[in-house]
Amino acid sequence: MACFLVPTGEAIVASIVKNRVSASEERTEPEAAETGLTADGKFTWKKKLSWLTTMLWGGAILLCLEHIWHGEVVFYPPFLTAMADPADTAVMLSEMGTVGVGMAVMVTLIWVAMILIADHAPAIKRALVSAKEA
Repeated sequence: MACFLVPTGEAIVASIVKNRVSASEERTEPEAAETGLTADGKFTWKKKLSWLTTMLWGGAILLCLEHIWHGEVVFYPPFLTAMADPADTAVMLSEMGTVGVGMAVMVTLIWVAMILIADHAPAIKRALVSAKEA
């Protein structure tokens, strides 16, 4: 019904944070901000946050389209069909609290895993190259 609103809210917050981090990185490390890589070969926080915002916005848009397709979101007030009936509103809020929060948490955990892999990739690559040469 409205589970896509939770990832949308997180996407808005993440986009604001990304813009602030981007401005900060451009002041402190202009070359890294331009390339997306720091001097030690790791991705900048602007780049990492862009991964999160892309995943969140993409998922939220797809979920919104799916809800439009099924008639749960309409283009006239109250926009969410569940808002027309108070009994349906309780179900919608429950869905947002379970499904919406669950999806937002899952996307964020996958993003954290991506960051951990990306941050350790240069060290893993060096280890593999040195093992191959030995």
